[in-house]
Amino acid sequence: MLLYAGTIFLSAFLLFQVQPMIAKMILPWFGGTAAVWTTCMLFFQLVLLAGYAYAHWSIKTLKPVQQAYLHSTLLGVSLLLLPITPGEGWKPLGGDLPLVKILLLLAGCVGLPYMLLSTTSPLIQAWYTRAGRGVVPYRLFALSNLGSMIALLSYPTLVEPWLPTHIQGTVWSACYGAFAVLCVMTAMRSRTATAPLSEDSSVIEEEAPAAPGIGIKLLWIGLAACPSALLLSVTNHLTEDVASIPFLWVLPLTLYLLTFILCFDARGWYRRVVFYPLLVPRVGRYGLPAI
Repeated sequence: MLLYAGTIFLSAFLLFQVQPMIAKMILPWFGGTAAVWTTCMLFFQLVLLAGYAYAHWSIKTLKPVQQAYLHSTLLGVSLLLLPITPGEGWKPLGGDLPLVKILLLLAGCVGLPYMLLSTTSPLIQAWYTRAGRGVVPYRLFALSNLGSMIALLSYPTLVEPWLPTHIQGTVWSACYGAFAVLCVMTAMRSRTATAPLSEDSSVIEEEAPAAPGIGIKLLWIGLAACPSALLLSVTNHLTEDVASIPFLWVLPLTLYLLTFILCFDARGWYRRVVFYPLLVPRVGRYGLPAI
């Protein structure tokens, strides 16, 4: 359990530490506008989705041994891209489109490491479930979001004021190397880790429920898209109308992560009798769209 938890926590910490870090590194190159922060946020959300898609594909289609070796190989390739500090060759020229240049820079410097970090939570949860049949892995997801939130809050308060950006990139890259080692160890341990049910096991196999229909799936996608869109819009508003500084960019994302911690850590955190009344002032404050 400790190996799984440590790997997930470190990956989540690095995942969200690099977001304000790399944005801070490239901010002076592109004029320090709010568009830089919004573009970075968009890139990281898209790569996060790609990482989840890769994790889903590998869990559904590959055998445990294949998963372990493929993921270990990709981690090894990602180490060749370190350190993540962008070189002078990435600086924009006069005729470059800022949006395209930012996306290419992020993809070249941090794209693969970030995608592999984003796969850690779903992959480790699947491996942990397979190793201990009947265990519930969702608290690992809460731990992942806790690591992410600590990373976001520590960057503007502990990292940015005390370390130059090139040192930040070097330290992050070294920690990523440690994560890669831990993740490979976890993958190799999970290749054949299974916990078959014994005759006296208390785990009862229940008949699997019917697969959700297309309507339910579309509802889930829509519900997931709403907070993501609101997060981007709030971030854009703060950095455009207030100031383009990392702390304001971090605050809405921190609250976003806090909701996942409350929902997945334990049932006692979320109580509708508390949260439903809190929704009413928000609707009253901003109103409903006119018909």
